[in-house]
Amino acid sequence: MNISLHKPHDAVAGGLFILIGAGGAWIAAGYPLGTAMRMGAGYFPTLVGVCLALLGLLVLLRSLSFSRAEREEVGDLFRIRPALFIGGSVVAFALLVPSLGLLLATVVMTVISGYARRKTHLGELAGISAALACFGVLVFAYGLGLHLPVLPV
Repeated sequence: MNISLHKPHDAVAGGLFILIGAGGAWIAAGYPLGTAMRMGAGYFPTLVGVCLALLGLLVLLRSLSFSRAEREEVGDLFRIRPALFIGGSVVAFALLVPSLGLLLATVVMTVISGYARRKTHLGELAGISAALACFGVLVFAYGLGLHLPVLPV
């Protein structure tokens, strides 16, 4: 049986999921776990870390091929455009939340990160950004009661 790497992108993503999940579970293991009824400080982070590592293992296994298949070029594995736009959107969000508020900063972040894709449609980005901004405000500002400005100050 010949095992080959069919999707290198998925293999790298799976490996990162495994590393981050295992690292998080290892760090959380230093905290008391408690029980399911009385959770300790390490219960939820350990659970999330283990689930993330298992998801990574699943993604990694799906990237393998046990027969002949077309292989993607490893050079296409790392592209600069998505990294710049997604990283830039996170930085823009962090810088804009204090002045623009959660609602508008989320819209800006979503629009900037949407340009990581070459074929971007502004209508799609507008709908997604509006939905994410409303969801973020409802969950974080109102649901969890975090002290974040919702609108510009």
